[in-house]
Amino acid sequence: MISIMVIDDQAVVRQGFVALINTVTDMEVIAEGINGQQAIDLYREHKPDVTLIDLRMPVLGGVEAIAAIRREFPDARLIVLTTHDGDEDIYRSLQAGARGYLLKDVFFEELETAIRAVHGGARRIPAAIAERLAERMAGSDLTAREMEVLELIVRGQSNKEIGASLSISEATVKSHINNILSKLGVSDRTQAATTALQRGLVHLR
Repeated sequence: MISIMVIDDQAVVRQGFVALINTVTDMEVIAEGINGQQAIDLYREHKPDVTLIDLRMPVLGGVEAIAAIRREFPDARLIVLTTHDGDEDIYRSLQAGARGYLLKDVFFEELETAIRAVHGGARRIPAAIAERLAERMAGSDLTAREMEVLELIVRGQSNKEIGASLSISEATVKSHINNILSKLGVSDRTQAATTALQRGLVHLR
């Protein structure tokens, strides 16, 4: 039997996947959780063969949970199962140690195949997801400061407000914004904010 853990804060979604997985003769869901901290605790307790985990969850997010589990259990096999397909989400998940990345609208046959592949030691990243990842790898990385400025742009702050928030001059803010626009390949703040949200660079809580 392939033992599986499912971590998702949406009860209907989680229960749906659990019910489907349990119809497969050689698969069994042995644990369920609703946030990243539970994922870590339950992993220690049950040590499942494969873990399905969402990204956006309360208490602790999926990427942080994956990284923590992989630090403690380097052979842990985790598959991200999410509605988010931003290239930054994909990149961070795989950097943290996920072995697969699937969207929740996936056909169950594809999920079953992914579970078997990851259980067998392979990676499972659909072509469309791999394409988004390739785009991310080709893009210029934003610096930590540029990421701070971008987050405040998304939150609707003016250059003056950003300067005050970060204790830097308005001229420095403008310089950072010019770099951000250039790296994201956009022409104004609105496009920068839209792109940041679409790619998963910034998340609105």
